Amino acid sequence: MEEKIAFESTNTAVVAGTICEELKFSHQFEGENFLEFKVEVKRLSEIYDYIPVTISEKDTFGLGLKCGDFVKIEGEYRSYNKVLTEKSKLMLNLFVKRLSLSEEKEYLNEVRLIGFLCKTPIYRKTPFNREICDILLAVNRTNYHKSDYLPCILWGRNARYIAGQCVGCKLDVTGRIQSRDYVKTNEDGTQEQKTAYEVSCQRVSVLSNVSGFKQEDVSVINE
Repeated sequence: MEEKIAFESTNTAVVAGTICEELKFSHQFEGENFLEFKVEVKRLSEIYDYIPVTISEKDTFGLGLKCGDFVKIEGEYRSYNKVLTEKSKLMLNLFVKRLSLSEEKEYLNEVRLIGFLCKTPIYRKTPFNREICDILLAVNRTNYHKSDYLPCILWGRNARYIAGQCVGCKLDVTGRIQSRDYVKTNEDGTQEQKTAYEVSCQRVSVLSNVSGFKQEDVSVINE
């Protein structure tokens, strides 16, 4: 029987996959140590997404987590700014609230976000005429006076629909956490391999807006 995921907040992610790198120290906050690692999750297309994960050291007690373990994670998709060579970079990670080991290797990758469009949508078409829209969603963090800024990508009629929305509108999106490799060409002409992380949206609703758009629900499944 297919498991139904209950989304109860403005930021809920449920991921099941294989730990693909050893846990290492990430940072300390208010005397509590946090660790980081990555989980690989297979799509229906047989492509893998590699998702950065952050967990409190306390939540790993007694689990003996290691590479190759299949885990189910419930948490939030978060962002933070990291200074690299005098430049600030937006970093994304899945913050663990609950983690359990699983003997059944059933991959899962679902996320729901409710937030505000905080930059003008970027709409474009691929050389194969496929419609794409990139947005940045500001999601208020529960019980904290801060927001997570999460890049999302929409396809097809979802892309066309959201491209017409204005900064400040409130969106409800569901999809999956996606990793994507690309090659960046630097100013000196050199190239380097990079990985982008984003939410690939499969369903989107406009909950409120600032321009009088009629609320409606537009859905399309991403290939």
